[in-house]
Amino acid sequence: MRFILASASPARLTALRAAGLAPEVIVSGVDESGVTEESPGRLCRALAKLKAKTVAAEVTDAYVLGCDSVLEFGGQICGKPADAEEAITRWKAMRGRSGVLHTGHCLIDTTRNQRLTRSSSTTVHFADLTDKEISEYVGTGEPMRVAGAFTIDSLGAPFVERIDGDPGTVIGVSLPLLRHMFITWGVSMARLWKLQE
Repeated sequence: MRFILASASPARLTALRAAGLAPEVIVSGVDESGVTEESPGRLCRALAKLKAKTVAAEVTDAYVLGCDSVLEFGGQICGKPADAEEAITRWKAMRGRSGVLHTGHCLIDTTRNQRLTRSSSTTVHFADLTDKEISEYVGTGEPMRVAGAFTIDSLGAPFVERIDGDPGTVIGVSLPLLRHMFITWGVSMARLWKLQE
């Protein structure tokens, strides 16, 4: 069996590798813009499923993992900012406040034609940044590449005061949740450690 990550996210790949997994990366290339759902939880699961199904249709004898993250803030669903102006506006609203980061996970076993879809949520408490800090952070370009316009494992880490929940959810893949999904199929983490690129 192969283990395939259907995502271009370097943070997800790094997190999986740190946990002893060595997935192949096949980017789905799906257009996420047309996917709409009522709630952030449903949206992140729908996007994760779309990515996983797209890649799973191209491979055999594989576990395919699709993930997607969205930030729920002020009753709104926030994905990646369209541009620097949107990122600055969003950070000015978020500073000193809290939001909930939702990450959807879809795992497909192409051999047995089985699929599991789950999501995890973590509350994020943002620091009270100055306008200058916001401008400098957005100037790095990082906020435009990630859901919610922030990270906790890179340049954005100093701007998050704390989180309530699994840090992996914020990074983009919840390893405890992934373990539970595999256990549902009777697959242990030790078995996954043996699947190498």
